[in-house]
Amino acid sequence: MACSACAAPASLLEAFPEKRAALEAYLSSLPIGDDRERNRGLLIQSLHRAQGLFGYLPEEVQRLVADRLRLHLSEVYGVVSFYSFFTDKPVGRYRINVCMGTACFVRGAGKVLDEFKRYLSVGEGETTPDGKFTLGALRCVGACSLAPVVMVNGFVHGNVTPKRVADIIEQCD
Repeated sequence: MACSACAAPASLLEAFPEKRAALEAYLSSLPIGDDRERNRGLLIQSLHRAQGLFGYLPEEVQRLVADRLRLHLSEVYGVVSFYSFFTDKPVGRYRINVCMGTACFVRGAGKVLDEFKRYLSVGEGETTPDGKFTLGALRCVGACSLAPVVMVNGFVHGNVTPKRVADIIEQCD
């Protein structure tokens, strides 16, 4: 018989009550009213805060935001699934994003992305089994003069070649 006090929490919100409390406090500070259109205007900033706290936006977190903003879950999910900044899956400790904008693509970003895929043994949008790396692609980071560009947790690496991939990954320890 298992100890009920030793059982794993049933949800992310239960596993991290301090993060839930922080999100609840933030949502309580917003001017939420009966006007759904106005409440919808608070959605993106609320999702940014929630993802900042939890690292991603699973359905239970989306439901909490939807309930507090008096919106339908489908409205919240529509925003989460539309914007590439948001994710509903856990991400690695290091988020590696290869810019695939025109300048980067023309200067070899596709080969750089392929080398990250090969080196990490994951596809675009996937996380390594150890939870250390998540690999993605962006459309443009606005650093065209440094093309091709790779971002690791917001840090910009410029003029990246496939040969530099291993060095970039090794810097993540």
